Amino acid sequence: MSTDEPQPTDSASATASPRSADTPRSLAEALRSRADGALAALLRARPDLLTPVPTDLTQLATRAGTRASVVRALERLDRFAQQVAETLAVAQDPTSYGEVRALIAGDDGDAAVEEALPRALATLHEQALVWGSDDRLRLVRTARELLAPAPQYPSPTGLGPTVAEATAGMSPTRVQEIVAAAGLPNTHDPVSAVESLTALFTDRVRMSALLDEAPAESVEVLSRLVWGPPYGQVTADPARHLRWLMDRGLLLPTAPGTVVLPREAALHLRAGRAHRAPEPTPPPVVAARETRPQVVDATAAGQAYTALATVEELLKDWDEGGPGVLRAGGLSVRDLKRTAVALDLPEPLAAFWVELAYAAGLVASDGEADERYAATPAYDEWQELPAPERWSALATAWLAATRTAGLIGGRDGKDRTLSALGPHLDRSAAPEVRRRVLDLLAALPEGASPDADAVLTRLRWERPSPASQDLRSRIARWTLNEAELLGITGRGALSTHGRALLDADAEGDDGTSPAEQAVAAARAARLLAPLLPEPLDHVLLQADLTAVAPGPLERPLADALAVLADVESKGGATVFRFTPGSVRRALDAGRSASDLHAFLAAHSRTPVPQPLAYLIDDVARRHGHLRIGAASAYVRCDDEALLNEILADKRSQGLRLRRLAPTVLATQADPGTLLDGLRAMGFAPAAESAEGDVLITRAHAHRTPPRSAPEPVPDGPPLPDATLVGAAVRAIRAGDLASTAPRKEAPAAADGRLPRTTAAETLATMQAAVLTGEAVWIGYVNAEGAASQRVIAPVRVEGGFVTAYDHTADEVRTYPLHRITGVAELADD
Repeated sequence: MSTDEPQPTDSASATASPRSADTPRSLAEALRSRADGALAALLRARPDLLTPVPTDLTQLATRAGTRASVVRALERLDRFAQQVAETLAVAQDPTSYGEVRALIAGDDGDAAVEEALPRALATLHEQALVWGSDDRLRLVRTARELLAPAPQYPSPTGLGPTVAEATAGMSPTRVQEIVAAAGLPNTHDPVSAVESLTALFTDRVRMSALLDEAPAESVEVLSRLVWGPPYGQVTADPARHLRWLMDRGLLLPTAPGTVVLPREAALHLRAGRAHRAPEPTPPPVVAARETRPQVVDATAAGQAYTALATVEELLKDWDEGGPGVLRAGGLSVRDLKRTAVALDLPEPLAAFWVELAYAAGLVASDGEADERYAATPAYDEWQELPAPERWSALATAWLAATRTAGLIGGRDGKDRTLSALGPHLDRSAAPEVRRRVLDLLAALPEGASPDADAVLTRLRWERPSPASQDLRSRIARWTLNEAELLGITGRGALSTHGRALLDADAEGDDGTSPAEQAVAAARAARLLAPLLPEPLDHVLLQADLTAVAPGPLERPLADALAVLADVESKGGATVFRFTPGSVRRALDAGRSASDLHAFLAAHSRTPVPQPLAYLIDDVARRHGHLRIGAASAYVRCDDEALLNEILADKRSQGLRLRRLAPTVLATQADPGTLLDGLRAMGFAPAAESAEGDVLITRAHAHRTPPRSAPEPVPDGPPLPDATLVGAAVRAIRAGDLASTAPRKEAPAAADGRLPRTTAAETLATMQAAVLTGEAVWIGYVNAEGAASQRVIAPVRVEGGFVTAYDHTADEVRTYPLHRITGVAELADD
């Protein structure tokens, strides 16, 4: 901790003391006195200060005081740290620790506030929002401007301006009248009059005596203004009770028809408190329900299995090429509805699974002219993984994704509908909120689940900024639902494998290597593995032309059965139904009747029912009896009676068939239309090639070119790792040394600018420095025209270049002499 930060053990008893000789006079000086560890903590807490790396501590302090950076830092404070910053904004500048404690704890004191105040001030110090010692605390000027009371931007404390600020434009005569009405002696000038009135309002005894004389209506007016907003409206001829307040300065005019309650008077009415309800401690998240951990893990594992099955079903539905990509990007509403029907899910849930597959890199656009969504090559690799590892990949992608599926169907800032897989779905706060919600669940005992409102209340305390509260609350609710869908939680409680997954994610945040992250994620998969059902190599055939899979099937069996039968129902057990169409589909894929009989006999724990055997034989007997080719299209069959039957059927009139030969019919329709038309009439034709061979129709999987998963959109600059922070601190220290090193004035640098010397003087000074081994101060302009000052120790001067150890960059560099504007010797001290 740096020397300018309050220590918890000392701050509680801190009182105002005379200013010490080493009290910093600016934020830059305060930063200069910090240890390297404290500077590194600042750069980690406010990574926007690192881009680009400041040249010295003065530039770092300037950047830390810019409006955008201060706003960002204030928004990331917790509720109590914000209240302390707001208190500093309405306190004197500078103020003391004791004054801040009195303002936030009130006259009666508050043990919880006094215990939490050192931590909050340490946070503000660490983030360079407050600087100075305990007896001279200063809020950064930009933060004071943002938080101090103003008519346009009322203070979050509800306090108004001070007496001095409210009377700044008032005539001296009117000020003296107020002083006299308040029972104070007249003064010789308005400044002393304002000081006298301020002293009255801050004196608890005298102020209480003054208010005891106030009419009841006047006290009622003050009670309405005391907690804010402090402004009120009055007429040109105010009522008597209002006139009583205005005459004594308890209401001061700020504009025609507008009055304000001065800050000092409001603080007296509030018993000295700047906030109505200080919140020094975070709201607790307690268990609302208790479930046995074994039940939680079993429920979560069941959800994890369902998640894998849903993603596989989605990608199987898009295997031959999914829906088209909208011109603006994303899925159309119609395609999302069709996908939801195929998955037998509501549209919001279908959108979540689509987005999850996209975040995991399993689906992407193919980039063709007729652009469509399709599975990526990574999907094939993912399918080969064991089920626990497939789940771990999905859950890890969800934790890190900034794309937020809950926004789908809403409107963006330009009133455009947000579509699945479309742009504008990234919310940089999503990973942080997901992680925080799950951390709160992890802090509870195993099997305990909290109330959702308690989680939201805690998150609002940790990040109370109104600009982000609504979005963070919605993301938190979505996180609770999505974690349950993924099987990270079960019955609202965090599962064992979910805790392990959080450990993996935490290690990633700490900057561990990808190999270490993979090891930690694999641990979550290992914990899930015993909870998932083992894949089965058999089904149970029923006499009603159905097959029951009592659990998950091995992949080859599941793929073969998906061709031979249609899924009738899903759940703990999947029911497949055999139909003439499904059997014909298997025959079209090149399987023979004997192959199908052998397949069923090998994978059924029950005998093959006779109706199913008859169905296969019947469809196989008629399959390929009719042959369709391109004439535009033709039908040929050795059985003339069957062709006569087709021609006599009224349903064939739309095909406009005509006989070319006793065993051949022709039509202008294309082969595909003719094939579908005859199948609709109940026949089982087979397509044939130009050589007369039967065409085997197998589904051809469509894959995109290699695609990487979408990169999360960070919330501002990415968090720097330890190496970058360490290098930045060294560079800032070196630059600060160069800018603050004492030096002798060069003849042309008497006005404090960069040294200006002639080429001959520069060369002579450099050569002398090489002989003496001393460091010098130079002005240098690089190839881009950027000027800088550096402290270097010349080693060699030759060929128009000087080779020197650069203290600013902490390395040996070579500089062209013609780019050195001038040189000056460092002072002896």
